[in-house]
Amino acid sequence: MSTHDQHGSGRRCAHRPWRTRLLAAAGAGALLLASGAIAPSAAAKDGGGGDGGDKVLNVAVAQSVDSLSPFLAVRLLSTSIHRLTYEYLTNYDAKDNHVIPGLATEWKSSPDKLTWTYTIRSDSKWSDGEQATAEDAAWTFNTMMTDPGAATANGSFVGNFAKVTAPSPTQLVIRLKKPQATMTALDVPIVPKHVWEKVDDFSKFNNDKDFPVVGNGPFVLTDYKPDSYVRLKANKDFWRGAPKFDELVFRYYKDQDAAVAALRKGEVSFVAGSPSLTPAQADSLKGQENIRVNDAPGRRFYALATNPGARAKDGTKFGDGDPSLLDQRVRNALFMAVDRKAIVDKVFQGHAVEGAGYIPPRFSSYFFEPSSGQELAYDPERAAKLLDEAGYRKNADGKRLGKDGKPLDYRVLCHATDPNDKAVGKYLQEWWGELGISVTLDCLDNVTDPWLAGKYDLAFDGWSVNPDPDFVLSIHTCAALPATPKDTGATDNFICDKQYDELYARQLGEYDAGKRAEVVNQMQSRLYDTGYMNVMAYPNAVEAYRTDQIKSITTMPSDAGNIYGQDGYWSWWSAVPADSGDSSGSSSSTGTVIGIAAGVVVLAGLGVLLAVRRRASADDRE
Repeated sequence: MSTHDQHGSGRRCAHRPWRTRLLAAAGAGALLLASGAIAPSAAAKDGGGGDGGDKVLNVAVAQSVDSLSPFLAVRLLSTSIHRLTYEYLTNYDAKDNHVIPGLATEWKSSPDKLTWTYTIRSDSKWSDGEQATAEDAAWTFNTMMTDPGAATANGSFVGNFAKVTAPSPTQLVIRLKKPQATMTALDVPIVPKHVWEKVDDFSKFNNDKDFPVVGNGPFVLTDYKPDSYVRLKANKDFWRGAPKFDELVFRYYKDQDAAVAALRKGEVSFVAGSPSLTPAQADSLKGQENIRVNDAPGRRFYALATNPGARAKDGTKFGDGDPSLLDQRVRNALFMAVDRKAIVDKVFQGHAVEGAGYIPPRFSSYFFEPSSGQELAYDPERAAKLLDEAGYRKNADGKRLGKDGKPLDYRVLCHATDPNDKAVGKYLQEWWGELGISVTLDCLDNVTDPWLAGKYDLAFDGWSVNPDPDFVLSIHTCAALPATPKDTGATDNFICDKQYDELYARQLGEYDAGKRAEVVNQMQSRLYDTGYMNVMAYPNAVEAYRTDQIKSITTMPSDAGNIYGQDGYWSWWSAVPADSGDSSGSSSSTGTVIGIAAGVVVLAGLGVLLAVRRRASADDRE
């Protein structure tokens, strides 16, 4: 599943400046991180303490949990936790994102692609000792198919399922209505039937009262305190092998500078930011003893989402988005009045590349770039003319007036904890102010509530994209809208476009990789032209950790990738404590990282073209 940033889970090579930086840096390779210093794990605090000599890995995060139920969670932190606690049918290899076995050891389809049979491994046990079986997977999917509450987060994956059965404990059979290209990329946590069948209301059950939570992943969820910490213990019986740290604790910091300070003091071993460190924070860590910064191409996009007129599937309109934004000319004008190069250079200080489509250049085959005639390039004069043509002219005071005769003043939702939102917001006030449009920044700790209620004009948005792009594309279909205004849908920002939906259905049923990529690019082109989403940048993953606490850790992809928020559990499962005496590194993929520290070359803007995925919520979808 994608993760939302919001809100908090592509590629075609072209002529853009990012390509030059990517190719120049890609040949530099990556370094296996090893530290000569030996020190104990980070100090145990606020729910992070281990027992006796337990090795505890403390990770500072700038996002809180939205739900510990895999049926509801969409934020990056929450979905990352679920990747650690539950197996999916398949996984993605840390080296290059290709599909590998997970709970399923193998799979095959019928000639017509309508029946898929998965062999479920016999060596996976739930943490309460029960065997994990095909019946657990069948129950998970059937529950999502029949209960709208259980389909909240990942319902798009099963919308085309006709029937799911488990003929034996090791055989799962899924019958489809139409061919579906995502059958080896069903990013859905499989839960234990014997535990979850007792739940009465999946739309309200957050799975945050009884611990330990029964799972079959590399870690077991043992404790949780809202807006404080999430604590997990290594699953010694995990079929792929036990993690090398005994415990993993995600500690929430509302103040990102405080999280960086905690890293310096050794109170945490790793800091990810929200979701990345700012350039200033990364620079402040350069040359610090026992600290390394990972700066690599990310799997996220950073965007401005426009309220297209919030509505439900039943046709009911709600929210209070400015009616001027229903005009494509107005949306395109705002698009052309945003200098994306300035955002990359001045806000991200080069630790990002300019945006366009939904899929970052790291996922090259799905990456979209507009044609020269299509591009909504930075052109304030053309933007002003478009607004005039649309009937939104300036008065004698230079204020652009709406159809009601009142000056346009757009409310922009932003995350109070994200310094990038605030910095870009100031530029918007300047750029759109020159058009005669006022901007009011509405920076909140919780942007989810007004977002879901449609009470905004524009909002800073972002998603982590998975190697298979289906999920991040599905959140803009009409099917993703909430059933009624009182319900929560899977939609990102209420887009419902017939042409886009037709393209979505085509890509879902296309098994030819090249042809599917063409359709995915057409979908991104449609979103670009309509102007509902202005993808401004693809930020790098900028994160840091202590080498006197972590000897080695796996990035994804291994040559130059991220540590936090991976499409899998590789980083935390592979992490080797500095005082472990283990010289083997990770037991699967080699742990690699681009280090920014004393004696290590800074590789700003490094990029490798690979693959992508899912949605972040109003506060950071996956």
